[in-house]
Amino acid sequence: RRLDATGVELRLNTRVSAEFLDTENFDEVIVASGVSPRMPGIEGIDHPKVLPYTQVLRGEVQAGNRVAIIGAGGIGFDVAEYLADKESDEPQPVQHWLQEWGVDLLGEEPGGLVQAQVKPPLRELYLLQRKSTSLGKDLGKTSGWVHRAVLKKKGVNMLADCSYQKIDDQGLHITVAGKPRLLDVDHVVICAGQDSLADLYRKDNPNYHLIGGADLAAELDAKRAIRQGSELAAKL
Repeated sequence: RRLDATGVELRLNTRVSAEFLDTENFDEVIVASGVSPRMPGIEGIDHPKVLPYTQVLRGEVQAGNRVAIIGAGGIGFDVAEYLADKESDEPQPVQHWLQEWGVDLLGEEPGGLVQAQVKPPLRELYLLQRKSTSLGKDLGKTSGWVHRAVLKKKGVNMLADCSYQKIDDQGLHITVAGKPRLLDVDHVVICAGQDSLADLYRKDNPNYHLIGGADLAAELDAKRAIRQGSELAAKL
């Protein structure tokens, strides 16, 4: 609504190129093109079993029954929840959520709680991280416990202190706390961070500005990105 009210010209389904920006001859160019998934330097990273998380979440590829997820940050947890429980694009019915968490809305049971009815996971999942600390330790304080609880309910195998050797037809070869292990999985989903997507930015042109994930991909900080956009708009 604000775009309509302020007269902003919105162009959808438009891939911007350097040539396009030159042709349009804009007074200022703000590059806020976000990030792209980082693909780690693991032997076999180009194997057909390997999927960037973006392909999975967009529904471009259907993951198999046994999946390893490399990277246990916020995106890794989200992907694990998605693969463990996602059956359709429809929101989870409230009644299903109440059953899963054992909530009695009628208040007929002590504390409003009943025996939880956890639906079996859709897949066998492994969530892996290089650090030796507990998985999910650095998630947000207010909601991190929910994500950890969901994966525990769904029986996700959470492995810390992992080193990645290679990916081949057998699956994902790793060491866990120095001990070799082979995960016989159908797919390996990569959630190992992001890189800034700033190909259109020109450092030598003072009329080009870089904000958001395109400026700094670390942690995908929405608060920082919004502040950068607001301050730049006010300055211009």
